[in-house]
Amino acid sequence: MWLALLLCYGGFTALCLSMDRHHADLLGRKPSALRRQLLKLAGWLLLILSLWAAVASSGWGLGLVKWCAVLMLSALLLVLLLPYRPRLALSLAGLSLLVSPVAVFAQY
Repeated sequence: MWLALLLCYGGFTALCLSMDRHHADLLGRKPSALRRQLLKLAGWLLLILSLWAAVASSGWGLGLVKWCAVLMLSALLLVLLLPYRPRLALSLAGLSLLVSPVAVFAQY
């Protein structure tokens, strides 16, 4: 489930960065139209990969339930970090994407 959590957090952060306000708050400038589209695409792709990771580890029945829990947990973490520690939220997203290949090997 760690892999699904890491991918969900990275996906939600990418979707968050695709919005002008959050992108400007975290990176100091507004995103271009191409960057906004690429961040949206990356965010949705990471969320789909997290669904695959959850279903692959626990099957469809329990995997979907665990995926919903991981979705809520990662969204809650991001929502709580953004107003108070925005740089930490961005650093955790980068770290989660770097650690996710390790979680793949640990899962199998």
